[in-house]
Amino acid sequence: MSERLRTLIADDHPLYRDGVARTLAERGAFQIVATCGTADDAVMLAERHQPDLVLLDISMPGNGIEAARRIAALPKAPKIVMLTVSEHEEDVMAALKAGAHGYLLKGVGAAELVDVVLTVASGGSFVSPSLAARMLQALQRPAGPDEPAADRLAGLAPREEQILELVAKGLSNKEVGRELNLQEKTVKHYMTNILQKLHVRNRVEAAMLSRSATGAAAKASSAARRAE
Repeated sequence: MSERLRTLIADDHPLYRDGVARTLAERGAFQIVATCGTADDAVMLAERHQPDLVLLDISMPGNGIEAARRIAALPKAPKIVMLTVSEHEEDVMAALKAGAHGYLLKGVGAAELVDVVLTVASGGSFVSPSLAARMLQALQRPAGPDEPAADRLAGLAPREEQILELVAKGLSNKEVGRELNLQEKTVKHYMTNILQKLHVRNRVEAAMLSRSATGAAAKASSAARRAE
């Protein structure tokens, strides 16, 4: 990226907050425009500085998920990453529904932190792998219409399947467009249809649903070979 990513960090633990700010600033790709320790301050600073990226703790005063919801509703909404100790499925779901593009557990190393926020900033998404299994189980429960996950995926058109496969690999809409020779706005249109057909709320959930189906198919194929 030619320009540094304007970044806001909100966490009520000053030492941790300063450590994250220093880690990102030292990488050269980030400009820390502000730091704070409450949800209200995070929203106020996001409005004032219009950052490209916001990192939010969940348990800070005022609640980070509520801050994410308010920040995501801004006219020029930044990308949002939750950086938290919470491994509760309810918090992950609530954060994604509120508008977060990434959910990362504290304790992550500096290199992974940088990789994740760069992925999110470029249009991708991320949920800590240790939470993925629980999320997948939740997504496989009937959602909206009482359809199994496999039936929902079977309802996708071939082009939609191609796009979802690339999204599941972590590609942004722009990268998917380049891969399939499509305009970015066309990819966005397809993604809207995909989310509706799968009865999921965002691309993170769609990607995990796709990965789940791929894993299940691989296991079934392996079991069939062993039975031969």
